[in-house]
Amino acid sequence: MSSEIRFLFDGECPLCALEVALLRRLDRGRGRLDFEDIAAPDFDAQRYGRTHAELMARIHGVLADGTVIEGVEVFRRAYAAVGLGWLVAPTRWPLVRRLVDAAYRWFARNRLRLTGRAACAADRCAVHPASAPRAD
Repeated sequence: MSSEIRFLFDGECPLCALEVALLRRLDRGRGRLDFEDIAAPDFDAQRYGRTHAELMARIHGVLADGTVIEGVEVFRRAYAAVGLGWLVAPTRWPLVRRLVDAAYRWFARNRLRLTGRAACAADRCAVHPASAPRAD
C-alpha cells in the first residue's frame, strides 16, 4: 500500500459517500489516501482480521504498515494526510477527545437510522454489537 491510510467506508451510506468525496477532492490525486468500499459485494473483511459486522459498526482505516485503526482516529489521520491536520488537532486534546470520541460512538451506533438505512437487504449493513451473543 503506497497511501498513508486506506479509508474503509460504507459506500451505501450517504453521509459516508459525501465524506469520501470530500477527502478525494482534498487529496487531489496525490495518492495519500486510498478508499475501499466495505459494502461492495466482493469485499472481504477477513483481509483485515475483522468481521463485516465489526467494520460496519464504526469507521476503520488501515495504515501503510498494515495497522488497523478505528473511530475518530481514522478521520484525524485522513485529514492530516491531506494537509488539514490542524483542523482536527483539537480533537486530540484530552477533554475534547473524550467528547468527540463519545459523540462518534453514539453516531456510529445510530448511523443507519440517521441516514435512512434502517432496513437493508440481506442484513448486509446491519450493525451488531460486538458483545451480543450470536443466535445459532
